[in-house]
Amino acid sequence: MTLSLSPVHDFDCQSCGACCAYSAEWPRFSLETDEELERIPADHVAADLGGMRCENDRCTALEGTLGKFVACKVYAVRPIVCRTCMPGDDECLMARERLFGAAA
Repeated sequence: MTLSLSPVHDFDCQSCGACCAYSAEWPRFSLETDEELERIPADHVAADLGGMRCENDRCTALEGTLGKFVACKVYAVRPIVCRTCMPGDDECLMARERLFGAAA
């Protein structure tokens, strides 16, 4: 299945979603306080409590269709790693390349 995505220079996160769907190892908790972690709904937290729960490498808090329209169900309380991933940064580009190929 080939997904169509806007050119790399057009980093519209809500029409991408790659950073939330390329690895179950990526949405890990790091520097969050206990209070911040408690605000994340338990059904989106991994069984080992080390990060966000994923199904087939996709964060369960991500809704929508990759490459078309996506949104985060827990955007206001998302983990630090999600907050620090910025459009066009190394993590963004790596995720886009893995999911959509070099021509993303």
